[in-house]
Amino acid sequence: MKIRKNDTVMVVTGDDKGKTGKVLMVFPDKNKILVEGINFIKRHTRGTQKNPKGGILEKEAALHISNVLVYCSKCAASTKVGHKVITQDATGKPTKVRICRRCGEVI
Repeated sequence: MKIRKNDTVMVVTGDDKGKTGKVLMVFPDKNKILVEGINFIKRHTRGTQKNPKGGILEKEAALHISNVLVYCSKCAASTKVGHKVITQDATGKPTKVRICRRCGEVI
């Protein structure tokens, strides 16, 4: 999976097309993610001790991973994720980083 927790993503299809948000949770076995402020559903709840009135609650639902792309803040656009191996000067150890395919910025 190329999308990780705390990434900023942009929705490319569906009702929330064009909106951006931060990834809260990733479900790799289901190929779904939970994005902050996107894909709200209404949940009808019975009254409980925590919520004595009950009623209709709105919360985020999971999106399929194919419906979003990583958002690059430098390009100000959605982009595909690429990988690049760089070497650090102090240790000389190679590390693999994720980059923006448009501008080459490290994500």
